Amino acid sequence: MLADKRILLIIGGGIAAYKALDLIRRLRERGASVRAVMTAAAQQFVTPLSVGALTADHVFTDLFDRQDEQDVGHIRLSREADLIVVAPATADLMAKLAQGLAGDLASAVLLATDKPVLMAPAMNPRMWAHPATRRNQVQLLADGVRLIGPGRGEMAESGEAGEGRMAEPLEIVAAIAAAFGGGPLAGRHVLVTSGPTHEPIDPVRYIANRSSGAQGTALAAALRDLGARVTFVTGPAVVPPPVRVEVVRVETAREMASAVEAALPADAAVMAAAVADWRVTNASGQKLKKDGSGKPPALDFAENPDILAMVAKGSKRPRLVVGFAAETADVVAHATAKRARKGCDWIVANDVSPATGIMGGAENAVTLISDQGAETWPRMGKDAVARKLAARIAEALA
Repeated sequence: MLADKRILLIIGGGIAAYKALDLIRRLRERGASVRAVMTAAAQQFVTPLSVGALTADHVFTDLFDRQDEQDVGHIRLSREADLIVVAPATADLMAKLAQGLAGDLASAVLLATDKPVLMAPAMNPRMWAHPATRRNQVQLLADGVRLIGPGRGEMAESGEAGEGRMAEPLEIVAAIAAAFGGGPLAGRHVLVTSGPTHEPIDPVRYIANRSSGAQGTALAAALRDLGARVTFVTGPAVVPPPVRVEVVRVETAREMASAVEAALPADAAVMAAAVADWRVTNASGQKLKKDGSGKPPALDFAENPDILAMVAKGSKRPRLVVGFAAETADVVAHATAKRARKGCDWIVANDVSPATGIMGGAENAVTLISDQGAETWPRMGKDAVARKLAARIAEALA
């Protein structure tokens, strides 16, 4: 799968840089050629001599090297590769790419490239959890950057445990293979719904909920990165949709139901949208005004289409149907009952009580409910939840 592929490896500064040596070896074993760029900080952990010995190529380190840059080397490096891999991807490198900065060779290469980029983040758990890093992560995903990891474990430099450990070399190799269309979901079509729906009251007011669309967006990106063709039906979410997926934008629940029906058949459907249960049937065509009576306008409601049940019980039912249950009490009991009522295969349940900070936040804590029972996952970033669920979906469809 990687024979004759040209990989440009950018090695960031962190203790995990030592894993880059094994990554180079693993890639070359599979027939890939590897060229390396090292940041100044990376050279404090591993030497260009070691990296060059493993790549059997010149190692690039300086944006202002007269010999390397005499033919605009950073442009050439960025264009001659089939894929750029950043491992370890430090918080600094992620921030630079998210903000479009290009003050050193590594960031200049990333900004100049027209090729896919895969990043393997590695940093202290508190740095990974920081709101700035979370914002950068969302931006990178929206820009089409693939992320692999980080995982949970003990940090070598601090002894702290948490999320921030760089993915292992073989995991990165698998992600690289998937980036070239060799992922476990290659040839599969997955439908993902995401975001809230807006049910109009009048031309300027609507009924909605606090869903940001972050979890659905992360799921679409994770499934895409495993090789799936993704149809992404999204309500008016705060988070921009990922690139390299088919995006269908809707406003209301009825529009979403129509878009979902049009997207079928699919191998799997992941129904992560927070669809409004009710719509206003007497919505006004003009902005409603106070009439001086002190009484609010009378709104009439009707139940919206049950999109999850429609998919799970329909004639074009996907092989795997995954629903979501956002609850504020008795989470597992309510979600288990919802799974039986809707007829879906799995329910991903979470507690969205205000105290959890999950609705609209960067993290999630879910319980996966299937015919095998309820499996509670530790609290983690929504992208990590997405990767774990996408891997489970790939296993189920294998």
